[in-house]
Amino acid sequence: MNMDAGKTLEGVGKVGFVGAGNMAQAIGGALLRTGLLKASNIYVSSPSNTNKGPWIQFGTHTTTENGCVVENSDVIFLAMKPIYLDAALMDIKNTLKQPVSNKLFVSLLAGVPLKVLEEKIHRIVPGARVIRVMPNTPVLVGAGCSVFSCGTTATKKDAEIVKMMLSTGGICQEISESLIDAAGGLSGCGPAYVYLIIEALSDGAVKMGVPRAMATQFASQTVLGAAKMVLETGKHPGQLKDEVCSPGGTTICGIHALEKGGVRSTLMEAVEAATKRAAELGKNK
Repeated sequence: MNMDAGKTLEGVGKVGFVGAGNMAQAIGGALLRTGLLKASNIYVSSPSNTNKGPWIQFGTHTTTENGCVVENSDVIFLAMKPIYLDAALMDIKNTLKQPVSNKLFVSLLAGVPLKVLEEKIHRIVPGARVIRVMPNTPVLVGAGCSVFSCGTTATKKDAEIVKMMLSTGGICQEISESLIDAAGGLSGCGPAYVYLIIEALSDGAVKMGVPRAMATQFASQTVLGAAKMVLETGKHPGQLKDEVCSPGGTTICGIHALEKGGVRSTLMEAVEAATKRAAELGKNK
């Protein structure tokens, strides 16, 4: 956990999630696990009961009305899929029981620019401040990697609040919005790439006779250990790789097989493809 001990969301009060899916659950779970928020201070909306189960178990307030979340929250996470942004905002407008203003909105929507978010949100909530965030699901286990960019009216305090919340689940850094799609293509989508790698390593071990459960455990721990070596030693990944590759040994033969398979270019293309898709989603808005 990267949050300073004893810090709380002073002056914030309540946090809402419009959208109750995996990413919202990961962030909400991290806030609850670390004690930064109480369940009674979290409001969640979803049009169906499909994703409400974990939130009900958390003990949070759940509703089908987005307006209820906005009315009762100081910070509102927009956690639906980008294609549902307009519908979600319309539901906010239609279900608000009274006018609201000066709320902090935190968008998790891939590809949707701050300019578009501010324009659309301001029609419903005058004076709203907007911050665009790209987190990833490992925030749920305290090992996430999140980045964010502030809108034109977001304050320094807003940035500090968002960074504190996201830091409960790992590392968090403010970056230029021009980099956020690429960062999302790496860290936001990256866990899926790594899960695929873990599964493939496990398959290889199973092929060579290792039981599946053991193979998956060993593959997962190997990836975790390698990542910690990079982060904690500060050495370049290439140097660490060379330190494992003895002349004429087993590892260099494995590396040769990976190079023949184009693993480097394939992973680079995965980040590029995800970045381009995020940009396409933004243009569609």
